[in-house]
Amino acid sequence: MVVLAAALGLVLGALLAALFLRDRPEPDVQPFTGRPVVPGARSVLEALPVAVLVVDVADEVLLGNRAAHDLGLIRDGVLAALPQLRRLVRLTRRTLEPQSADLQMPLAALGRGPAVLLARATPVGDGTVAVLLEDVTQTRRLEDVRRDFVANVSHELKTPVGALGLLAEALQDASDDPEAVRRFAGRAQHEAQRLGRLVQELIDLSRLQGAEASPDPERVEVDRVVSEALDRTRTSAQSHGITLVRSGVSGLLLEGSERQLVTALVNLLDNAVSYSGDGTTVTVRTSHEGESVLIAVSDQGIGIAEKDLERVFERFYRADPARSRATGGTGLGLAIVKHVATNHGGTVSVSSVEGLGATFTLRLPAPVQGQVSA
Repeated sequence: MVVLAAALGLVLGALLAALFLRDRPEPDVQPFTGRPVVPGARSVLEALPVAVLVVDVADEVLLGNRAAHDLGLIRDGVLAALPQLRRLVRLTRRTLEPQSADLQMPLAALGRGPAVLLARATPVGDGTVAVLLEDVTQTRRLEDVRRDFVANVSHELKTPVGALGLLAEALQDASDDPEAVRRFAGRAQHEAQRLGRLVQELIDLSRLQGAEASPDPERVEVDRVVSEALDRTRTSAQSHGITLVRSGVSGLLLEGSERQLVTALVNLLDNAVSYSGDGTTVTVRTSHEGESVLIAVSDQGIGIAEKDLERVFERFYRADPARSRATGGTGLGLAIVKHVATNHGGTVSVSSVEGLGATFTLRLPAPVQGQVSA
């Protein structure tokens, strides 16, 4: 809104200058559309980060910059036939008061997906209206994501907190039954661990999304990352009879944060263990392909349905909610992996056939020098 207000002042100044000086000889500089204006006006309009339109009482475009044209707001020198925009202009003209609104722009108007434009219209005089439009599609999308995130976090926290409260009451009622006390205490411990994981993963995700400064990049030995991640996962794997196997190329190097890379790989391994059957194998394979280092985690678990493959990296998305609850999963682990990969200039991908396991692959840029293969 501050940008719109400042830009509106510049446009009104250019417009008034054009109106007062339009009887003078035609200048060398022409605006993008409409009548000639004073030299420099076009440069001002084109430099603005928002779309600018000035239309007369007949909706003829007197002034318009390239951004307005690119958004499809100008058609043959007149205001495009976009009902929401025309209604805003006419309301401004009728009330002689500034008006603002979010405009939902259709696919056909922009040649891409639907967009949201924040429009502010101001009357200039004689039925002329100045309109500034800012593409706020991404901003609105982020606001929706934040609202969903808060709702999801509230829901996820409510479940273990509520369970702990009920278990505490059950423990009090069963104080004279040692077997029941042990059973309820075990459940309380499970919920407390789940709550602790959720809080820690929320902290990790916040850090990765820029809540704190990223650590200075360092030379990272992939072997150390893999060893540390395997060590952290081994106890959980052994409790399910799952064998952890390491294979591939050794001596590979990366540039980045060892702590973040270990966190990402631990999340992939935990995910593989959680969705694998007892007695199966989880494999970590490292390789070097072109200018990238690849770290792949493969399991022999239940796999992922094709419809879920594109969504597994979304926060709180669970392909199998019932299994996630049973294992204490938070739905944030793969989102953390994706952010770590992005922070290192890389990607993470998944391939899977339902019932035949899944493979998650981190593809990270290798340092220009220092790569050693064994």
